[in-house]
Amino acid sequence: MNHIEHFIDGTSTGATSGRTSAVYDPATGEQTGELGLASVDDVDLAVASARAAFDGWRDMSIARRTKLMFKFRELVDANTDEIARRITAEHGKVLDDARGEVARGLENIEYACGLAELLKAGYSSQASTGVDVYSVREPLGVVAGITPFNFPAMVPLWMFPNAIATGNTFVLKPSERDPSAPRFIVELFHEAGFPEGVLNFVNGDKVAVDRLLEHPDVKALSFVGSTPIAKYVYETGAHHGKRVQALGGAKNHMLVLPDADIDLAADAAVSAAYGSAGERCMAISVLVAVGPIADPLVDAIKVRMEKLTIGPGTDPASEMGPLITREHRDRVANYIGAGADAGAKVVVDGRDMEFDGDGFFLGTSLIDHVTTDMSVYTDEIFGPVLSVVRTDSYDEGVQLIRDCPWGNGTAIFTRDGGAARRFQAEADAGMVGINVPVPVPVGYHSFGGWKDSLFGDNHMYGPEGVQFYTRGKVVTSRWPDPATSTVDLGFPQND
Repeated sequence: MNHIEHFIDGTSTGATSGRTSAVYDPATGEQTGELGLASVDDVDLAVASARAAFDGWRDMSIARRTKLMFKFRELVDANTDEIARRITAEHGKVLDDARGEVARGLENIEYACGLAELLKAGYSSQASTGVDVYSVREPLGVVAGITPFNFPAMVPLWMFPNAIATGNTFVLKPSERDPSAPRFIVELFHEAGFPEGVLNFVNGDKVAVDRLLEHPDVKALSFVGSTPIAKYVYETGAHHGKRVQALGGAKNHMLVLPDADIDLAADAAVSAAYGSAGERCMAISVLVAVGPIADPLVDAIKVRMEKLTIGPGTDPASEMGPLITREHRDRVANYIGAGADAGAKVVVDGRDMEFDGDGFFLGTSLIDHVTTDMSVYTDEIFGPVLSVVRTDSYDEGVQLIRDCPWGNGTAIFTRDGGAARRFQAEADAGMVGINVPVPVPVGYHSFGGWKDSLFGDNHMYGPEGVQFYTRGKVVTSRWPDPATSTVDLGFPQND
C-alpha cells in the first residue's frame, strides 16, 4: 500500500485530521494507495511555510530563479517515464497519453524559464522635465492551485511554474484520486534546489479547499474542474478578497461541413472523443454534421471505433484505458440508456463490450439523431460518449454552439477558407480549431474558455498566467538637477 503524505516546508508531513482517502488502480479496481486528508491545521502549516519563504524568494535575483527553473525542467524531462507510469497507475490513461501530458506540462516550465523576458516592463524617460515614469510587475505573495484528476501532472504545471517564476510561493492541492504523479513532481522541484517552502503540497478534500479559499494569507487561487465547483470557488474566493481564475466544464462541438475530408474528420472525431476515455475538458462530445455528410461520417466513425483497442493503460496495444472510478463509469453508462429512451439512435453501445476483471472499463459509444433537449446533449458526461446532432446548414450549426452555456473549445472541419474564417469569428468559445479537433494552445499562448467554462478574467498559463500571478506598479520619479544640488557628490558637477 502506497501512503501518500503532504509535502510541507521541504519534508514529507503526515496528515493530522485522522481522515483518509483510498487511491485505486482503475484498470484492476484494486486499492493501491491511501492518503491522509488535510485538516485546517495542515493547510495553515503549508500556507505559513509559503508565507515565510515569500520574502526571500521574491528578493532572489531573476538570474538565480531562472537557473533553478531550468534545472527543474531537466529533472522533469529526465523523469518523464516515471511520471507517466504514476499517471497511468492511478488515472488509467494509456502510457502514450500520459507521456503526452508530461510533454505539454514541460512547455509551461519552458515558458517560465523565460521569466527575464516575461517580467520586462516599460520605461518613459523625461515624461516631464526631470521626471521619469516606469512600470513593474510584482508578485502577489502566497498563491494556491486546486487541480483535477484528469490531468494530474499537466494542470499543476499550468500553474506553479509561472507563479513561482514571477516571485510568488505556492500551495498545491491536487485531486485525491491520483496524487502520486504531482507529489513526485513536487519532489523533483525541491531536488532542483528551490528553497524550502516555495512550493508546498497538501492532500485534501473540501475541508482543504475551503480553508485555502478563506485563508487571509492566500492572495490568489487557480482552479480547474467542473462548472458548479468552479463557480463556487470563484464566488467564495472573491468574497474573501482573493484573485481567482476558475476553469469549469465544457460541451465541445465539432462542426463538420459537407465539403470536409471525411477520413480526416472521422479520425479526428474518434481521437478527440475517446482519447483518455473522454475524460478531458477539451474532448469533443458533440459532432454537428451539416447536411448530406452525416450518414457517411457516422459510418466512417463507426468503422474506426470497432478497431479501437481498450485495455489497461500499461498494455502497449491499448488505445483507451478505463474511467477514473466505478461510480463515474456507471454514471456515464446511464447516459447511454437515457439517450436511447429519449429517442436517439445508439449506433455503438459501449455497455455491450465485456472486460475481464474488476477494472472501471466502458466501451466507446456513438449516439446519432441527438436533439438539444436530451440529457446526452445538455449534460457534461465526461466519458467516451459522442453525440451526433444533424443540422441543415452552417448557420444552424453555429447557432447551436452559440446557444451552448459552455464555451471552452470548438472546431470546424471544412475545405472552405471563407467558412473557416467566419467560424473563428462567430463561434462563442475561447479556443477554436480549424481542422484541428482539440485546439489546446501551446505553452506560450493561454488556455481558457468563455461563458460557464471560465469564472474570472484571466486564462491559464502563458501571458495571461503571468498577468494573473503579478500586479502592476507604476513609479514616477524626479531627481534634483545636480547643478543645483547642495550635496557633495564627490566629483566635479560640471563633468
